[in-house]
Amino acid sequence: MKTMQRSVGAGIPRRFTGLAISVALTVAAVVGGNAAAADQAMIAAAPPAVAAPRIVWGPCPMSTEDPRLICGTVKVPLDYRNPGGEQIEVAVSKLPAAKSSARRGVLLLNPGGPALPGLDAPVAMAPTLPPSVLAAYDLIGFDPRGVEHSTPQSCGLDDPSLAGLFPYPAADGSITANVKHARTTAERCLTNAGQKLRHFTTANTARDLDRIRTALGEKKISFWGQSYGTYLGTVYASLFPKRADRVVLEGNVDPTKVWANAKDNWGKAMSERFPDAAKVAAAQHATLGLGGTVDEVTQKYLVLADRLDRAPAPVPGTSLILTGSILRTVTYSLLLQNEALPVLAQFWKAAVALADGTLTEADGQVLQQVFAAPPPTPGVPADNQATMFLALTCGDAPWSNDVHEYARRTAEDRRAWPLTAGMPANIWPCAFWPKPIEKPVRVTDQGPRNILILQNRRDNATPWEDGLGLYEVLGKRAAFVGAENGGHYVYDQGSSCVDKATVAFLTTGRLPGKKVYCTDVAPQ
Repeated sequence: MKTMQRSVGAGIPRRFTGLAISVALTVAAVVGGNAAAADQAMIAAAPPAVAAPRIVWGPCPMSTEDPRLICGTVKVPLDYRNPGGEQIEVAVSKLPAAKSSARRGVLLLNPGGPALPGLDAPVAMAPTLPPSVLAAYDLIGFDPRGVEHSTPQSCGLDDPSLAGLFPYPAADGSITANVKHARTTAERCLTNAGQKLRHFTTANTARDLDRIRTALGEKKISFWGQSYGTYLGTVYASLFPKRADRVVLEGNVDPTKVWANAKDNWGKAMSERFPDAAKVAAAQHATLGLGGTVDEVTQKYLVLADRLDRAPAPVPGTSLILTGSILRTVTYSLLLQNEALPVLAQFWKAAVALADGTLTEADGQVLQQVFAAPPPTPGVPADNQATMFLALTCGDAPWSNDVHEYARRTAEDRRAWPLTAGMPANIWPCAFWPKPIEKPVRVTDQGPRNILILQNRRDNATPWEDGLGLYEVLGKRAAFVGAENGGHYVYDQGSSCVDKATVAFLTTGRLPGKKVYCTDVAPQ
C-alpha cells in the first residue's frame, strides 16, 4: 500500500483541460530594482541568432476532439542570455479563425498550473466563445517550456503527484517530516534534472511567447491567461508592452508578493469558499448525514480530516490510502468549480463511510470518479507536471530557508485557519532550491491600457485580495471586473455582465471606465 500518486478530479468537467489541483500555487512578479529591469529588457530585446522560421503545421501529438486543430513546434534558446546556444522545442497548436474579414490576429491561451499543458486549450475554450470572437482570432495553444510535448523535464520523483507536494503538517502540527521531504525533493531535482532546470522560469516562458509571435508572423499577440497564466500574461505584458494586444487575466495573482508569500491568503479564501460546498451538503443532510447547517458540516469535515491524519483509510480494491492531506487536497480541487460541489459533498460522505468501515457500492463509485486520472502521456515522465510546478514555483523568486520561522508561521496559520491546517505557511522544496538565475520581472502601471482583470469574490485558489493587488499594481493599464461568485473560473460561469465585458474587450478593445462588480450570476 502507498498513498495516492495519481491526481484527483479527472472525472470533473472543466473549461481548460488538465489538473485542477495545480492552480493552487499561483504567484506573481515582485517589483524589483532598475538594474534588474534593465537586464530583463536587454534579454527580452536581444534578437534571435537566426530569424525564427514560420511554424510548419501538421497533426497534433495528442488526440483531440476537433480535427481542425493543427500543431507544430518553435525552437527557442534554453538560456536567453546566450540566444545562440542550446535550443529547446516548444509545441504550439492552432485552431484557425472562421474565414472572415473580421480576423484581428491570434489569441494565445494558457490554462495555468503552474505547468499545465495547453495544446488542447483552443478546443476546450472555443465552445464558450461567441462567433464574433472565433471570427476575430486564431486560437493558439502551447505546452510551456518543460511541459509535456515541449522538452519535458523530470526530477525522477518517487511520488509524481502534485498532491504529494502540498506540505500538510503532521497530525500534531509538527513539520519535521515536511522539512525532510522538502530537502530530499530539492536534492533529487538538482541531481536528476541538473542546472538546466533553473532556466525553466516564467520570465523565459514569456520570452518564448514572443518567439511564438514571430513564428506566427504576427506583430502583436492577444493573450488569455487563467490562474498562473495571469502571472505569465502579466510578465509578457511587462517585458513586451508594445507587442501585447488585448490581454485577459482570469483568477489572478498579486504581483506585490514573491512566491513564498503568495499563499498568505489561502486560509482566509478557503474559509470564505468552503461554506458554498457546506450549504450543498447541508441541503442533503437526510441522505448524506453530514449535518443540517454549514457549521455542522464544517465541524464534521474538520473532525474527519483530523481522524484521517491519525488513522489513514485504505481504499478497498486499490493501492490508495485516504489521508487527511488527500482529503483536504481533493476538497481544495473540487471547490474550484461550482458544478463540482455536489460531487464534493458525495465525496465527503464516502470518506466518512470509508473511515467508519461502512463503504457502500455507491460510495466506492464516488471515490473512483474523484480519483480517476487520464492515462499517462507517451514519452512524458510521470513526474513532469510536479517537476515543472517546482521549477516555476522555486525558480522565479528566492524563498527563505529559515526552518524555525516556517514552524512558527505554520503553527500560527494552523490556529487561524483550521480548514487549511497550516499547509499554506509550511516549508516547500523551494527553501532548499538553487538561487534563481534572475530577479523577478518588474511589474508597473507603465504601458498601454489593454488588460482586463476578471476575478471571483470567493476564489479559494487565487483570492479576491490578490486580484485587487494586481489591479492596484497595473493601475491605468487595466480594468477590473469582479463577480459575486465562488470558484476559480469567472468567464462563462453564469454572469452575463462578466461575459459581455469580456467579449466587448476582445472584439472592440473597449474596457470599462471604472471598476465593475457583477451580481447577476445565474445558477448553471
